Amino acid sequence: MSYRTAVKILPNNLLKQIQEYVDGECIYIPIKSENKKEWGTKTTTRLELDNRNKEIYEAYLKGISARCLGEKYFLSVKSIQRIIREEKSTSEP
Repeated sequence: MSYRTAVKILPNNLLKQIQEYVDGECIYIPIKSENKKEWGTKTTTRLELDNRNKEIYEAYLKGISARCLGEKYFLSVKSIQRIIREEKSTSEP
């Protein structure tokens, strides 16, 4: 997120109207909903987590316990159980 000077981008009448509500303060103007991107679309994080979760599920199917998987991936047993449940539901026809 970058900051831009309102005087340089807003019409004077709009700037005066905004100053009635916030004068000399920083405000955040959210992005339009139609311009929002889904989480993980700017980086590879989502793909990496999807791959990790598939690995966890495959290991679980091979008989590795949730406790062992939690230790290997530094996750709680509950998180491993959730991942297994989600992967199972997406892999079922």
